[in-house]
Amino acid sequence: MFITDAYAQAAEGAAQGASPLMSMLPLILMFVVLYFLLMRPQMKRQKEHRQMVEALGKGDEVIAAGGIYGRVTKLSDSIITIEIADGVEIQVQRGAVAQVLPKGTIK
Repeated sequence: MFITDAYAQAAEGAAQGASPLMSMLPLILMFVVLYFLLMRPQMKRQKEHRQMVEALGKGDEVIAAGGIYGRVTKLSDSIITIEIADGVEIQVQRGAVAQVLPKGTIK
């Protein structure tokens, strides 16, 4: 009755001339940034770890994922045997090797 209806006016040139590519540009840019900051370095670390595990040999000194130091005594396709003390050997998966140590580290 006393209040009249208010209608929104279109903004001049705000969305009228924008192409679909320009509206998708921020999303594409975020994906590119995430790829270079997160995904690419992770893939590089995975590749380095895979190469390290494939290069394992008998007598290598390693640290297993649980923090166990030892010397590799036996190798198979998926399992390695690590001697952690005189006469004490454990079996772990190849992927559980976290690091290969320089020779002579373990005494």
